[in-house]
Amino acid sequence: MPQPEEPPVRPPHRPADGGSADDLDDGPGADLDDGPTPTGAAGGQEPDYRFTLANERTFLAWIRTALGLLAGGIAVDQLTPDVAPAPLRIALAVICALGGAALGAAAYRRWVKVEAAIRTGSPLPRTPTLLVLSVGVTLVAAVFCGLIIGYAD
Repeated sequence: MPQPEEPPVRPPHRPADGGSADDLDDGPGADLDDGPTPTGAAGGQEPDYRFTLANERTFLAWIRTALGLLAGGIAVDQLTPDVAPAPLRIALAVICALGGAALGAAAYRRWVKVEAAIRTGSPLPRTPTLLVLSVGVTLVAAVFCGLIIGYAD
């Protein structure tokens, strides 16, 4: 049975004159830090950049969802004064805001773990965060549906 091909690894950048990559002047800002290095990634190899960029896009999608939850919490608190009693409305707003904060933290943890797995060739880690997020949003939506139906009467 044929073996699957290894993904291409980005070759190091070489100057046109045949010198080493260390001889290059990378221009302004070249000495800036590229950002955090994932824990455990030091022993791995540089992956195909497409995998790293896909992992970053997933991280950003999780951050957008976290910001949406935060915005939803603020909207519940500020824009729905007549839909529910104040304690219930505040509780729902706090749950949404805390969910957004927790998702933001979980997004970074997941990015680090996936980046380390990509670099070391390990299996991608599983996370219960998606199940918790789905159940949480479903419960909050169900409570709001109940409030809206009760308000319509």
